[in-house]
Amino acid sequence: MFSKSKINEPGPGGDTAAKPSVPESPKPSAGDFKPSAPKAKPPASILSADLHITGNIKTTGDVQVEGTVEGDIRAHLLTIGESATIKGEVIADDVVINGRIVGRVRGLKVRLTATARVEGDIIHKTIAIESGAHFEGSVQRQDDPLNGGKARAAAAGAVAADPAQG
Repeated sequence: MFSKSKINEPGPGGDTAAKPSVPESPKPSAGDFKPSAPKAKPPASILSADLHITGNIKTTGDVQVEGTVEGDIRAHLLTIGESATIKGEVIADDVVINGRIVGRVRGLKVRLTATARVEGDIIHKTIAIESGAHFEGSVQRQDDPLNGGKARAAAAGAVAADPAQG
């Protein structure tokens, strides 16, 4: 099954001894490289209870807020802790509210736990409200709650501005 190859033999083909160890030549280019295992998802950013932020927060990752934020928050997964207070608009794919929000909530999946206090409108695709949650505002379902209002306003503006539609 195994036989001695000419790789180890000295002779005029001595330079070829290095060539068989280069079967890496059919490497894919850097643009074609696909890792065998996906990168691990980074952990959520945690804003501790003693942190007070004035300003907007925007990320494509996950955020857990335990402190106070006066401003808008946009994230992939947003968890509002029991000690947290948010004064501003919240936009996320998944929103889990354990604390207090004063402002609009937009999310594909919105969940108000028993300790949640929300004063503002909720625009969602799916919603869950546990018994004991405190909520003042309106609830509206949209297929695309993350862009719903802006996309509709832009579409209405485009129709009104189109002279062919007049």
